[in-house]
Amino acid sequence: MKYLCLVYEEDAKVNALPEDESSPIADEDLDFLEELQRSGQCLASARLQPAESAATIRVHNGSVFFSDAPVGPTERLSGFHLINARDLNDAIRIAAKMPRARLGFVEVRPLEECDPG
Repeated sequence: MKYLCLVYEEDAKVNALPEDESSPIADEDLDFLEELQRSGQCLASARLQPAESAATIRVHNGSVFFSDAPVGPTERLSGFHLINARDLNDAIRIAAKMPRARLGFVEVRPLEECDPG
């Protein structure tokens, strides 16, 4: 099954992290991604640009509302990993190893496969 692991970072933790601690986490993150790719479990993965570059669009009663601010004030979606896993427990096991989970949390969601035909 395919699972999307959404990586959220807490602003307070990220901002309080000294450089000598943030660099090793970034290195661990790259090593972890390489491991996922070697195992064939990684389908796609990316870090996102800072939340300040986000645009938020809402549609309500046919009207479109736009904001050039991120959605949440304390936790920011910072990246994702699209993975293959045997089941939800396997996906949770993989997500628990993600180094950036220490800076916030990882939301694991199964994909709903769509058949356009």
